[in-house]
Amino acid sequence: MATLTIMHGGQAGRQYTLEDGEAFIGRSPECHIVLDVAAVSRQHAIVTSDNGAFFIRDNGSRNGTIVNGRQIAQPSQLRDGDQILICDVSLEFHNPAPGGLLGGDSAAGSSLLGPLSETALDEETAGVMATLDMTRDGRTSWQLSAKPEQQLQAMIEITNNLSNTLSVKDILPKVLDSLFKIFLQADRGFIIMRPKPGAPLVPVATKARRGDDDTMRFSKTIVERAMREKKALLSADMASDARFNMAQSIADLHSRSLICAPMIDSNGAPLGVIQIDTNDQRSRFTDLDLQVLGGVAGQAAAALDNATMHEQMLRQQALQRDLEVAREMQQALLPKASPDVRGYYFFQHYQAALEVGGDYYDYVLLPEDRFAAVVGDVAGKGVSAAILMAKLSSDVRFWLAREPDPAKAMAKINAAFSRHGWDDRFVTMIVAVVDPQACELTLVNAGHMPPLLRSGETGKVLEVGGDEAGLPLGVIDDYQYESYKREFLAGDFLTLFTDGFTEAMNSRRELFGIERLTELCSDKAKKAKDLGPCILESVRKFAGDFPQSDDMCLVCFGRE
Repeated sequence: MATLTIMHGGQAGRQYTLEDGEAFIGRSPECHIVLDVAAVSRQHAIVTSDNGAFFIRDNGSRNGTIVNGRQIAQPSQLRDGDQILICDVSLEFHNPAPGGLLGGDSAAGSSLLGPLSETALDEETAGVMATLDMTRDGRTSWQLSAKPEQQLQAMIEITNNLSNTLSVKDILPKVLDSLFKIFLQADRGFIIMRPKPGAPLVPVATKARRGDDDTMRFSKTIVERAMREKKALLSADMASDARFNMAQSIADLHSRSLICAPMIDSNGAPLGVIQIDTNDQRSRFTDLDLQVLGGVAGQAAAALDNATMHEQMLRQQALQRDLEVAREMQQALLPKASPDVRGYYFFQHYQAALEVGGDYYDYVLLPEDRFAAVVGDVAGKGVSAAILMAKLSSDVRFWLAREPDPAKAMAKINAAFSRHGWDDRFVTMIVAVVDPQACELTLVNAGHMPPLLRSGETGKVLEVGGDEAGLPLGVIDDYQYESYKREFLAGDFLTLFTDGFTEAMNSRRELFGIERLTELCSDKAKKAKDLGPCILESVRKFAGDFPQSDDMCLVCFGRE
């Protein structure tokens, strides 16, 4: 009795009895032997009998029919133990007739094809992990396939490895190691990714069954298609697969069968591709193999997502620690206390919008019992602005102490700042120098908002020094600044501030504005000595829970 048994792929273990006549093998339900595999043609091959001998011929299929490792072009006689490969389904032919030919003596004029019967393989055969058939003429044909329990164990191993690994570089080799336990026929494995967006695809992890394999190459044609279409691909025979148009890169690989599956992240974007291939045409991959690889690719993508988020979190924590150190250093550069000047009182407040900021204030004690109050604002905010301001603060102290004329000191500060070539960076700054003995106030303004002066005599509030204001620091390196001078009498109160106060915003997107600040300073019901804390409280109340958008710096001082 002649039989065909599915050994691998499709419904492995099913056995069909062949009788005299003609039997079609194909994907169509009308075939006598139905192989429900996409790569199989509808009527792929035909088995015929002639006087007890059985022959198989390809029926013009797309992917061809292979007998004992050779693709047939003409009808081929079948002998006991022959291996038939149709795409990724392997079948074994048995006919224990004398002489080893399939079929036996048959009566002349026998009917064509009787009904096909199918039986299950016995338990001993079904439990075999691998088969090795040593055939005639020294030809060896084999079929490798991991047992279901071994596949399950490998899948569990992959899951455990991925769930316990939070390093991207450690995840990928473990995936390939486990895949080689599932796909015993695999010769090479690749995980291909882009190092960064727009970069070429490169293998980030590889594995070869034989350590000296010098054919570790992958086809960009197939990988890019899998990435582009976000679909797993199976090719039973790459060289004859019409989907890939015989790209030269595919022809050069010499791989007979390949499966690849894209790794899709949580946002639906392809991270890369896992590819497994084999050189053995008799051990081609199946649809089931493709489904397994697709599941592994999904797990790998999730693990990569988690590992990437973990690494981002670690970088964020390291950055946060650095920012905390930078904030402490910046706070150390600010005055620890107000100056102790007889007859004067001071109020100051500094709050960065981020961990560190670009606003700056300082008090500088000068010769002849004078003092200077300085407020500055670097264009921008954050770490880069804070670094610029830290550098600038030392120049401010140096030149104010060395140069008696505040306007000339500002010119020296500007020249020193401009020499560094900070591209489009600039700084607005105002310096208020007070001579208590002469009761004189001198202002030098480098592009900053004019300060508000509340007169102790009239109670009126004026913007002072605006007409004499010059360009911000860093615009023209040899710019000459002008001074504004006036008396600073008993009861006078000066408010210097950055735009973080006037541009403070509430939930209705309204700005606090210079008008509110001026009106607040003009309120005669508020003592001058209380104006600093009052300004700060009013701005905070106005903004409410709306997030701070800019650095805030406030310096107030007055004469008792």
